[in-house]
Amino acid sequence: MKALGDARLLRTLRPPRGIDLSSNDYLGLSQHPRLKDAMIAGVRADGCGSTGSRLLRGERDSFSDLERSFAVFKGTERSLYFSSGYLANLAVLTTLPEAEDVIASDERNHASLIDGIRLSAARRAIFPHGNLDALARILAEPRRGHAFVVVESLFSMDGDIAPLADYAALCRSSGATLIVDEAHAVGVYGPRGSGLVEALDVGRDAAVTVNTAGKALGVSGAFVAGPAWAIEYLVQRARPFVFSTAPPPPVAAALSASLSIVAAEPDRRARLFRLARYLRDRLNAAGVIVPPGDSQIVPVVIGENDRALAVAEAMQIHGFDVRAIRPPTVAPGTARLRIAVNVGLDDTTIDRFAAQLAEAIERRA
Repeated sequence: MKALGDARLLRTLRPPRGIDLSSNDYLGLSQHPRLKDAMIAGVRADGCGSTGSRLLRGERDSFSDLERSFAVFKGTERSLYFSSGYLANLAVLTTLPEAEDVIASDERNHASLIDGIRLSAARRAIFPHGNLDALARILAEPRRGHAFVVVESLFSMDGDIAPLADYAALCRSSGATLIVDEAHAVGVYGPRGSGLVEALDVGRDAAVTVNTAGKALGVSGAFVAGPAWAIEYLVQRARPFVFSTAPPPPVAAALSASLSIVAAEPDRRARLFRLARYLRDRLNAAGVIVPPGDSQIVPVVIGENDRALAVAEAMQIHGFDVRAIRPPTVAPGTARLRIAVNVGLDDTTIDRFAAQLAEAIERRA
């Protein structure tokens, strides 16, 4: 603990306070009246808890109905609902790859992908972020088993988009299997809002996708979507599914409402992208240089841990809920503010935020 304190890496638990610029509630659905009403109705219909794993007494018609709806939304044969994205990634990566297989993983994949790969029986090979040549070399190496390529579609700390079409082409030419984590893209990208796999038209190449439901979809849990054989194999063999108590049944009702809103209100996604572009423009104009792009995740790299904390604290005093992101979440020397845009913001708020942030950074230079 002393070492963490000396390095300014101690974490604290702090409830929401101020204008939200840090959560993953991109579409503002977590507070939507339809989701609240649906969850209340779900409690009345199915109770608060599932009381057991889905293979025991925890199964509900609402879960299987929701999984069918999500498979249609995602354009796959089947989907399987887990109580968290962490469990979903552990399930996929400890069940599908086997001994003598190899998993090629982007170096900036987030923690649950990293942990799932570490727990897998397969050998892991890490390639530099977005480096197609390095990935091609890994896939060209002799191997006795199968190769899997595991990436995020939208990277959670940098806000950049993976070159999924290029990965898909490499997988086709090498016989590898592509697994895509759509945690920050589902609900946001694509004509249906189902994610970047849809937007970049690589659905035929991604064997399975992991789709978090606690971010843009506004509730909790995660879906693994893919071909029927893969989902059935997870039902039979994935320990995080077989041995976990099923999620609370009311969340299925809330998620059904969420999927309906995403389908019926594409203007939410359009507004989100417009606000994200506007924020980037205003930050750059104020002298706070951020990476180009259109995603709702805008990293402001500060560098030193102390300075990132000081800037975040200054912004919190001004009423903006931003948090400092430090190692090991990001690489040493790249502590940052991870600004997350949501549809509840407006231009005036963004103008004020950009001006205050530029001043806070300058004062702590």
